[in-house]
Amino acid sequence: MKQRVISALVGIPILVSFVWFETRWFPLLILLVAAFVVLGVLEFYRLASLSGARPATILGLAFSLVFVMNAHLDANYEVDYLAPIFLGSAVALPLIWLYLFSRDKALLSWAWTLAGILYMGWMMGHYVSLRELDQGRGWVILAVFSTFACDTSAFLIGRKWGRYSLAPRVSPGKTWEGAVAGFLAAPAAALVIYFLLDIADMRLRTSYAQVVVIGCLIGFFAQLGDLFESLLKRRAGVKDSGKAIPGHGGVLDRIDSLVFNGAVVYYYVLWVVS
Repeated sequence: MKQRVISALVGIPILVSFVWFETRWFPLLILLVAAFVVLGVLEFYRLASLSGARPATILGLAFSLVFVMNAHLDANYEVDYLAPIFLGSAVALPLIWLYLFSRDKALLSWAWTLAGILYMGWMMGHYVSLRELDQGRGWVILAVFSTFACDTSAFLIGRKWGRYSLAPRVSPGKTWEGAVAGFLAAPAAALVIYFLLDIADMRLRTSYAQVVVIGCLIGFFAQLGDLFESLLKRRAGVKDSGKAIPGHGGVLDRIDSLVFNGAVVYYYVLWVVS
């Protein structure tokens, strides 16, 4: 627990700085997302290797970063035609490479390679897209810290009062009590953040009701992302995805609940709020 607290005290100011500031050409968040994507993809492919696959790591890394950069390009230069090109290339090139140079389990390795690209590169790239929206700083802060509130509440309540296992075959430590606490904490945190942004004269142009809906979606998909990564680790036979973050394990262990929520909040803001 002590290491978790120290990691949070160090990491949160850094995270807020990357969300807030921008250069002349791009927001600094791109650099942070790219760093997480690189480390996350490496851990993802490590889990794939332990599961018996041989993913095309270099191609996976390259295409993951391409999707992160494309999120910025599409938001600023309206090059939405590039996304289908990148997606088609991400599907075809690893398959050709693995078939030519690693025929053993080529289809399995290709599936893991593509999954890593979509899971880390495409999904995490939505945080860049969200940051590029009008009031993007506020939306990213709401998405990230509501997810953290969900994680922390689920962990603390589950650890203290958890009795009924949520998914014993996937993650024996997760309980229904923790899941309910996490789900409720997300909209509560979203409302607090919405109120604080209003005080800071950065009020998000939406209603309290919409914030509650967004918070509920965050609470649900945060825990879905956590369970998905637990399933990957269970398949690979490991407890943590890595050791990059003291008290948390690997990068995937820290951002697993964030992966889906960037896309969830982005599309909700784009299709419902805007």
